[in-house]
Amino acid sequence: MSDVFARRLRAYRKLKHWTQAELASAVGVSVAIIGGLERGTRKPTPDLVARLTEVLQVTEAELTGVTRLEAEPEDRAET
Repeated sequence: MSDVFARRLRAYRKLKHWTQAELASAVGVSVAIIGGLERGTRKPTPDLVARLTEVLQVTEAELTGVTRLEAEPEDRAET
């Protein structure tokens, strides 16, 4: 997820014409964390993903590139 997430995070931030510092302030984290997320060197926590989606006004799937069904496949019993 990190490469897709990193690219999408940067793209959505730029669509809002925000700097990393502005996004960091809106989300409540340091600029270093946003920079690490955008470089793909940091992995976001579920709470951070939720805050980013709220601030950027996008869905989790739009930001991560992963749908819930892909993230949590159902266990199906074969008959």
